[in-house]
Amino acid sequence: MTADALLRVDGLTKDFAVRSGGFGSARRKLRAVSDVSLDVWPGETLGIVGESGCGKTTLGRLILRLLEPSAGRVIFDGADITHLSEPEMRPLREHIQVVFQDPYSSLNPRMRVRDIIGEPLSNFGFSKKESVDRVEEVMEIVGLPAEMMTRYPHAFSGGQRQRIGIARALAVKPRLILCDEAVSALDVSIQAQILNLLREIQQEFQLTLVFISHNLGVVRHISHRIAVMYLGQVVELASEDDLFSRPLHPYTDALISAVPEPDPDAMARHEPLSGEIPSPIDPPSGCFFHTRCPIARDECRAKAPAFREIAPRRWARCHFPGETTEQGD
Repeated sequence: MTADALLRVDGLTKDFAVRSGGFGSARRKLRAVSDVSLDVWPGETLGIVGESGCGKTTLGRLILRLLEPSAGRVIFDGADITHLSEPEMRPLREHIQVVFQDPYSSLNPRMRVRDIIGEPLSNFGFSKKESVDRVEEVMEIVGLPAEMMTRYPHAFSGGQRQRIGIARALAVKPRLILCDEAVSALDVSIQAQILNLLREIQQEFQLTLVFISHNLGVVRHISHRIAVMYLGQVVELASEDDLFSRPLHPYTDALISAVPEPDPDAMARHEPLSGEIPSPIDPPSGCFFHTRCPIARDECRAKAPAFREIAPRRWARCHFPGETTEQGD
């Protein structure tokens, strides 16, 4: 970790108290995020990927300071923002924006597009003239004609609505945008258009993106580096090229096998993942992944692996990183 990162997540943990039975049952601890440490560099896109329930959305909310962490720190541009109050966080909201998953529910149906995109501008003290000019500018950036600004959200398709959401996030010229499953509600062809738009915007304005998705193929299309999460932990962190050419964690290997192969005659390189993700209320002993791991050994069941740097800029949480199923047999 270095001070040059725009965003640092250091040992971040989030616990929720839940009831495991009916009314009156004892409250138990659900650890949604467990000791996550990440750097996000200026101008890069960091993808965060994993199955539903792995904690990636909770991690995103912790980064946005929409949830209070149980432990660890969130550092933005060198400043510790972990425990800032909402009034103290308010000036920083201009620099950290979000694109939500659902382009239908995330837009107020009673507001015109110009007001939806302009709302953050008015919140941060922009004049009416500045707001109108900026709304026109960002609508052009996301590929929407300025004459559409007087329409209501119901007049737009899903892809157009997500463009409106992106325009709203861009309006205040943030330094970091977090995209939480920003294309999962869209058709595949529209997904590609939105991903290409985000990549073009990121490159043109040197934005920093954190892109959360359950789809590794989608994350690969847009990310410079990828963090793979399993049961609240980051189990692998690497560049997109390194991750796909030689995954170090068996879970990453299994996720890659689930990415559709364009050539129907091509042989699958990786073993598919079987079994269900364990409950975060009662996680397995040792390595959390050992109950589904094809190369698990006694050490995996008894001892939790550390998240360590296996090679330069390549991190994994595994006792036997890089070992294939065949090597484990």
